Amino acid sequence: MTVTASPLIARPRTPRALSVSFEFFPPKTDRMRDQLWECLRQLEPLEPSFVSVTYGAGGSTRERTHETVARIAADTTMKPAAHLTCVEATRAEVNAVAQAYWQAGVRHVVALRGDPPTLGGDYIPHPGGYAYALDLVKGLRDVADFEISVAAYPEVHPQARSAAEDLDNLKRKIDAGATRAISQYFFDVDSYRRFMDRVLAAGISVPVVPGILPVGNFQTVLKFSNACGTRVPKWMHELFAGLENDPETHRMVAATLAAEQCLSLFEDGVDCFHFYTLNRADLVRAVCHMLGLRPAAIPAASRLAPDQGAAATALGASV
Repeated sequence: MTVTASPLIARPRTPRALSVSFEFFPPKTDRMRDQLWECLRQLEPLEPSFVSVTYGAGGSTRERTHETVARIAADTTMKPAAHLTCVEATRAEVNAVAQAYWQAGVRHVVALRGDPPTLGGDYIPHPGGYAYALDLVKGLRDVADFEISVAAYPEVHPQARSAAEDLDNLKRKIDAGATRAISQYFFDVDSYRRFMDRVLAAGISVPVVPGILPVGNFQTVLKFSNACGTRVPKWMHELFAGLENDPETHRMVAATLAAEQCLSLFEDGVDCFHFYTLNRADLVRAVCHMLGLRPAAIPAASRLAPDQGAAATALGASV
């Protein structure tokens, strides 16, 4: 796709190719499942380079991830990227999941350490598992020739002892075979710019795609940000103040804010963005529209319906 000048956000821009990707989480209920597939249906015409599905601790969550990834691969035109973590699983179990993905046609894995099963608890590596994302990247390289994405932290991982240690960990993951990094979301564009200066100085040459989180609910974003170490600037508090009971204005402000964030980075030369959708299409569609991305035609056969999922059943039986 090509970005063209937009009168909505007036600034001179040179048309060039722009790539987007979307992240979803697996549904917990039938209602959430239908909401997810409606979100996918609405975003599919934007032709994302890939879509990723998160992966939590616990058997039921993992099974839902497998089912969702397999169904995207079988029933849509989009390329799924499956999250894999090190939490509460042996190396053999993780490898079996990766092999099942490969057999199902999934060629892209997002390799993460993962969060502890208990919110706020300490991460303890499984005695028979991959200890950290670096080890998982190395292990996946032995399973199949996956495209591997890893996480990057412009404002430093909350458990890292220093920014230098955090950057060194990223470089080791890249050197082990990761082909892309996706950043934690951020709101201070300058923090990403400073981070990328350090990334380039460290000799990291793979893409480090900025993660963008449109603010669907400001209080929820504050909670997420406190847990992951993302700074919410004072001006954002002022921007969303008084909009708790005005969802329409909140959505307009949120979409414009995320679009301005992307356009600022676009002017720096960034041409790939990864959107954390929280399984909502409205804000992401609005942001992409303001970036100049317009839906492409989609074959009727690729349209999603809530009862499609034969491929998901097949993958679920193999992991």
